[in-house]
Amino acid sequence: MNTIKTWGKVALVGLSALILSACGSEEKETAKAEQKTEVIHWKMVTTWPKNAPGVGTGAETLAKNIKEMSNGRLDIKVYAAGELVPALEVFDAVSRGTAQMGHGASYYWKGKVPAAQFFATVPFGFTAQEFNAWVAYGGGLQLWEEIYAPFNLIPMVAGNAGVQMGGWFNKEINSLADFQGLKMRMPGLGGEVLKKVGASPINLPGSEVSTALQTGTIDATEWVGPYNDLAFGLYKAAKYYYYPGWHEPGSAVEAIFNKDAFEALPKDLKAIVRSAVQQANLDMINEFTARNNAALQTLVNEHNVILKPFPSDLLSALKKASHETIEEVAANDPDSQKVYESFKNFLAPVTQWHDVSERAYINARADD
Repeated sequence: MNTIKTWGKVALVGLSALILSACGSEEKETAKAEQKTEVIHWKMVTTWPKNAPGVGTGAETLAKNIKEMSNGRLDIKVYAAGELVPALEVFDAVSRGTAQMGHGASYYWKGKVPAAQFFATVPFGFTAQEFNAWVAYGGGLQLWEEIYAPFNLIPMVAGNAGVQMGGWFNKEINSLADFQGLKMRMPGLGGEVLKKVGASPINLPGSEVSTALQTGTIDATEWVGPYNDLAFGLYKAAKYYYYPGWHEPGSAVEAIFNKDAFEALPKDLKAIVRSAVQQANLDMINEFTARNNAALQTLVNEHNVILKPFPSDLLSALKKASHETIEEVAANDPDSQKVYESFKNFLAPVTQWHDVSERAYINARADD
């Protein structure tokens, strides 16, 4: 009988301990759940017009994916160019913390950071595939981070439009002489090349390009490629559409983060952001590759756009002017010189490889 009572007491104590333990675990789980549902709100400012195909929509998709991957813990509101800050003020806005994140192209900041141009595109330089390889495995990202650090910014590659078109012109381009006095919208290093050959480069955000071309403020413009250019209605103001885009062979899009805001994120959210940006980078080049040709056929067959290649001797002259321009930019800025050395050291061997791989295969395929 006493034995039964003793076992009863033991069982009761054990049950009590189990209940207390369960309650403690439940409280811990509740605390974890509450912690997980704490929402961090960010602003993302962009250089793109609202819903611009590929680039503007890419920013929206990136924000959506980050929210979904974080189970709603990081909620980012996207502002198109001009909605919160003007397109060309995105860099400063993120630097000072007006917004925690920006989405745009780094050549827009050349007046503030000349070396930033190399992380958008270089005339006759990297393709999208080569740029991604340089950033990931050639030391490009480390240089990019180093150059942006004084501005309290962290950069990441968030997309690429691939090889662009040469641009829209209101007259035929048959020689280098046709660039004399030409007012053309072209940012970055490409714009500096235009100066060297006698043209006047105009740096306009995408939202102003169509109007400027229609009103005659500019004589020509490059934008992105058929997918974007069709949506912007550029064919309404100019009929001559030239290729290839010598000035932007691999046009990278950047995501920039206010360093204080990014470093304040929990470790898992930092990883989620980096993963989502990598996904966005891949998705953008996939989208442009998939959609550009259909848009080009619409421009030519439905809108009577005149599609023409630049003459080979003209491209040779532009290539020579490009090399001279880049050398000059690098010589006048220590950061640009450092980036340019890294760029050249990576471009030479990757070009040799592509001569016997990508280029050789594409040429073989074209023979059929």
